Amino acid sequence: MAVRQVNQFILDDALWSDSEFSCAACGTYICEDAGPGAAPDDVREALLAANGPARLRLAGPLPSLVPALKVFREVSAVSLSRAQELVGELSGDGLEGTLSEMEFLMARLRTRGVPVDIDQREGFR
Repeated sequence: MAVRQVNQFILDDALWSDSEFSCAACGTYICEDAGPGAAPDDVREALLAANGPARLRLAGPLPSLVPALKVFREVSAVSLSRAQELVGELSGDGLEGTLSEMEFLMARLRTRGVPVDIDQREGFR
């Protein structure tokens, strides 16, 4: 029986993911995918199914929109209008994703002085 393991982690100030297959019976090991950037959809979906979503929310008043907008533009390479939407979500119910995704965003936002915290529990939706 083959086992597939998926991971997402922060390395060298970048978000990485990998997926690998292994078979203890025959000793086969295959690295399917590894590298920086957004996780492939199947890896992300597997992580969310196994661990549940994490939610990133503002933990205090937002002194200025500019630092948060810069982070979203840098991290996600989105338009200014999409960055504004993401800041709006952050200010409201929060942003939802894998724990690693939210930890990565939290570190970037806090570096720019944006007060955020992560809430991880099942049953958000």
